[in-house]
Amino acid sequence: MKKILASIKESYNELVHKVSWPSRDELSGSTIIVIIASLIIALIVFGMDSLFEWILKLLYGIL
Repeated sequence: MKKILASIKESYNELVHKVSWPSRDELSGSTIIVIIASLIIALIVFGMDSLFEWILKLLYGIL
């Protein structure tokens, strides 16, 4: 039990004193980049899905 409590105390101490947390501006900038990248990837996947759907419909004569 002592080892578990020591581990928790060490983890807390490291999070409070040793970890460098990003500033609000850095966090906002990173969030915007992630949102933009996610939208671009979603558009690419949507485009590929639409293209494959069109090709399969063309091949099977459903159009």
